[in-house]
This record gives sequence, C-alpha cells and structure tokens, in this order.
Amino acid sequence: MILVTGATGRVGYRLMEALADAGTEATAMVRVEAKGADLPGSAKHIVATFDGPPPAGVLQSFDKVFLLSPAHEEQAELEILFIGALQAAGHRPHVVKVAADGFQDLDCDVRVMRSHRQIATYLTATGLPVTYLAPSGYMENLLGTAETIREEGTIYAPAGHGKVGFIAASDVADVAAQVLTSPGHEAATYVLTGPEALSYSDVAARVSAVFAREVTYADLPEERAREQLQASGLTPWQVAGTLEMFDWIRHGGAGSVTTDVLDVTGQDARPIEDWLSEFRGAFLNPLPDVPPPTF
Repeated sequence: MILVTGATGRVGYRLMEALADAGTEATAMVRVEAKGADLPGSAKHIVATFDGPPPAGVLQSFDKVFLLSPAHEEQAELEILFIGALQAAGHRPHVVKVAADGFQDLDCDVRVMRSHRQIATYLTATGLPVTYLAPSGYMENLLGTAETIREEGTIYAPAGHGKVGFIAASDVADVAAQVLTSPGHEAATYVLTGPEALSYSDVAARVSAVFAREVTYADLPEERAREQLQASGLTPWQVAGTLEMFDWIRHGGAGSVTTDVLDVTGQDARPIEDWLSEFRGAFLNPLPDVPPPTF
C-alpha cells in the first residue's frame, strides 16, 4: 500500500492520477477532510499532518511512502517529525523523498537545498530504504509570468543568462509512480530535468513560437525582484530563498541535463513546447488562483 503526502499539490495530484491510471491502490494524506473529495479516481485518504501524523497502527499498513511538502521555513522540522513517526512505527517502509536538484551538492548554499539536505541526512541515518528525486526548476513556475506575458509581452526574472533544466511536474510524477511500483530503486538519487537547459531568453523564444506572438526576456534587478516578491505575500524566508535560487541560476548551478526521466520511465521528458501547449489557456486568460511570482 502506498501513502502519498502532498497529494493535492502539482506533483502529488499528478502522481495520484498516474497511480489511478495504473490501477495501483494509494492513500492520500490531506490536512482537511474536504481535500480528500477532489482527488483523482476513487482514492482513499486520511486526515493528518506532518506534525500530527497518523498513529503507528495506521502507518504500519503502508510499505511505500511518497514524501513531499512545500518549501517554507519549517519544512525540515516538519518532515523530520514525520520521518520519526515512520521510524517509530517499526515497519521500515520505502520512502520516496522529493528534494530539489542541488540538495546533493554540499557547495550549494541555497536555503531550500539546505533544508532538503538536512532532511536527507536525517532520513538516511534512520536506515529506512529511501529513494531521492531531485527535480530541476518546474515548468509550472513559469505560470507566474503569465500576466506580464499577456500585458507586456515580457518575461521578467533576475536570472541573467543562467540556464535551467526545466521539467514538467507530470514527468516528476511519472518517475515517482514508477519508483513506487517497481523494484530496484532503493538508495538511488534521480536528478530530474527536461530534455534541455534553457535560459529565460530561450523560454521567451519558445513562448513566442508556441503562442505566435513576440515575447522577450528582461533581466530583473535583484532589488526590484525583492520588492515584487515581498508584495506578493511570500514570507521573508521564502523571499530570501527565491533570490538565492536565482543567484544560483545566474552562476550556472541549475543548468544540468540528465536522462533520468527516460531511464526510469522509458519515456522522454516533455519539451517545453509541449507543456506550453497544454497550459495555453492559463497563459492567455487570467486565472483566479495564480501563484505568487517565482519568475
């Protein structure tokens, strides 16, 4: 039996879809009962949180656990509490932990990576079987640029000429589904990227081609980026972490490309043109629930 945390998020929801399509039974962990009603297929759910995990007797019914939570200041503390509950349950489930590309690099000082590294250090020390998924920047982060694309024909980001191996959330979910349902992945770390590394100028060119309108990229000064992030409602920790991430991008940290999606799933990672076509409506029409800008 598989337990999926983060099941209502962009990766977790796609994972629930993939598992349902494969006929694999999975249970979602949700914070509130109402969230369980909107999950794909006929998925089961339990109401619990990372700092209020299910009882040991419930956890013992899961031999696979998908571990994913949002990036925020308490992420490491909360995931470690949950891992501790898994360990205390005494049944040694296989944990598939979503981190981020860069967490495995001890020289990467981005706070999001440090949080994942702290969690991974604890998780590895428990001796539980584990697989790490380390995705590059999500294509879905580009949805935060939709408004300026529509209104100005411009993508703003403090990324300089740095490149990112942008990956679709659906590809991360497909890898997770394969890891959760097939043997041979314990102790592996999969760095998940799209088929190519793209600068934001490259992204603007792809948007132009797919949407048949001219879109350009403007390198945003860090202070202007800070002001926009603060105005968006992000916490000070998230603002600082986002700026650190873009500094890492500017200096070439996010430009790696791997074949791990193909190696695990047997399918090529989605090109950005394919993803843009899927999300055309979100870019061309205002949406009520646009995420805060992550540039």
